[in-house]
Amino acid sequence: MQMTFRWFGPNDPIPLAHVRQIPGVRGVVSALYDVPVGDVWPRDGFSRLADTVDAAGLDLTVIESIPVHEDIKLGRPTRDRLIARYCESVRHMGEAGVGVLCYNFMPVFDWTRTDLALTLDDGSTALAYDDNALSRIDLTRGTGDLPGWATAYSAPELAALLAAYRDVSEERLWEHLAYFLERVVPAAESAGVHMAIHPDDPPWPIFGLPRVVTSGPALERVVALVDRPANGVTFCTGSLGADPANDLPAIARSLGARGRIHFAHCRNIHITGRRQFHEAPHPSALGDVDMRAVLMALRDTGFRGPMRPDHGRMIWGERGRPGYGLHDRALGATYLYGLWEGLSGSPLAGRNRNESVNLTGP
Repeated sequence: MQMTFRWFGPNDPIPLAHVRQIPGVRGVVSALYDVPVGDVWPRDGFSRLADTVDAAGLDLTVIESIPVHEDIKLGRPTRDRLIARYCESVRHMGEAGVGVLCYNFMPVFDWTRTDLALTLDDGSTALAYDDNALSRIDLTRGTGDLPGWATAYSAPELAALLAAYRDVSEERLWEHLAYFLERVVPAAESAGVHMAIHPDDPPWPIFGLPRVVTSGPALERVVALVDRPANGVTFCTGSLGADPANDLPAIARSLGARGRIHFAHCRNIHITGRRQFHEAPHPSALGDVDMRAVLMALRDTGFRGPMRPDHGRMIWGERGRPGYGLHDRALGATYLYGLWEGLSGSPLAGRNRNESVNLTGP
């Protein structure tokens, strides 16, 4: 397992120098944030990003993510041209030596929350979701600056997209995902890149839009669409864990035994009602995700890929991008690192064998 940390590029308030100081973290998860959705991600852009990360003493391990254009999800005639561009971006990524691509197939909206700063009992703030609150959001004003969305839509643009999706059932969305993967997975495989689809977050339909990557059986269906090792998943404990019906350790064991978990997002959540939850500190006892059981399932099935602490709370007065502060995610990384080391029975290899703080193992 390689512990990683998400970094949002030069505009991230958290410098790579701080990321490098987190014990156990060796890899960086990032992207090219200035490329419009649907354009080719340039070879030199990947190279510059990799060089920047390398200069900080870290490795660019995962790209999260190259967004999938809505025309591909809708199955519009323009999708072939857009998929060809996507394949070219994946090839450029492989040429830069980055081997894992985390992406999603959620229509219109990426990960969605209804409160970016819910105050918890200890005074920290966390991301939260409430289906009732979601129903009160006025989409007639467009997306605005709501979280997680790769593209901001004006009110007319959003209205047109929502209207277009009225003709897209869950089964049709599956067909469009298959069409995409049938063309992209061979390109990824030839480039040495592992595709790792991220589960829908939250794992149920929102705003009347279909969401299909929501459960263990759905993830099994994804990998069966193109049954090749390069077609795998991002195992996200928070996304899947928001639905109590999802048995996370069982899902991890099933997919892990097939070698299809290429990336792990580990975060904890506390379920507060039907389709209601808030994010919680990473340790198992502080939420509803049994992180020990999940990591044991990953270890037992031979997981060797990148892992990152996912969203964190804002603690100790920190301000910044909601869910992506330094302090709580750093605590999460060290908790996950220590838990993995304890389950493995031996220390993990450190980031830099010559540092004064030696994390080396056998």
